[in-house]
Amino acid sequence: MLSARNIYKSFDGRKILDGVDIDIAPGQISCIIGPSGTGKTTLLRALCMLDLPDEGSISLDGTVLGPQDTPWPRVTAVFQSLFLWPHLTLRENIMLPARNHNPDAAKDIEGLINLFEMGHFIDNYPNQSSVGQRQRVALARALILNPKYVLLDEITSALDVEQSARILTKLTHLKERGIGIFLITHHLGFAKRAADQIIFMSDGKVTEKGAPSILETPQTPRLREFLSLAEIAA
Repeated sequence: MLSARNIYKSFDGRKILDGVDIDIAPGQISCIIGPSGTGKTTLLRALCMLDLPDEGSISLDGTVLGPQDTPWPRVTAVFQSLFLWPHLTLRENIMLPARNHNPDAAKDIEGLINLFEMGHFIDNYPNQSSVGQRQRVALARALILNPKYVLLDEITSALDVEQSARILTKLTHLKERGIGIFLITHHLGFAKRAADQIIFMSDGKVTEKGAPSILETPQTPRLREFLSLAEIAA
């Protein structure tokens, strides 16, 4: 289990996370939704210890992580900006972080190429590839490290419906392999189809969480308001 307990984080005197508690279980997809600016990406960065919380604790499979600890590569993350090296091919981008951490990377990459259907573009450079192709590569780069948990920040934001459906299929495969997935998304339909757990954040707090059914029968006024506004905007 990847867990956050009583997490607080502020930037420039502004409170971003306000006492957050969550659990990310192996073999489950946890989707986090909520208004922009409510702390979702800050929470993701705290979970992978890129930004240390001001208060509270992060634990990985029962071990509390200290300030000098890193959960990588057991916990990997894919950010919205992807961070692919432009002077490397897509294959080289995937292999780069694995050189010193996965002795079987040369074999494992072939399985990832097949899983994400990348054979026809894997030796292109990032500027020769579509956004959807680059997103698959960024996800494969995280997975080649054989993580137990993968944290994903809006990886379907630039994808059309067909591409999003493909990513959903791939995430289901990862879940079946026992990988715990933490997914930030603003696509409520995607969250409803993908998630085992929905986490709703507002004003730096987890306001409501539960099964995907909470999107049909929200229990808190704030989630009801959010869903109502999302329906108007759809």
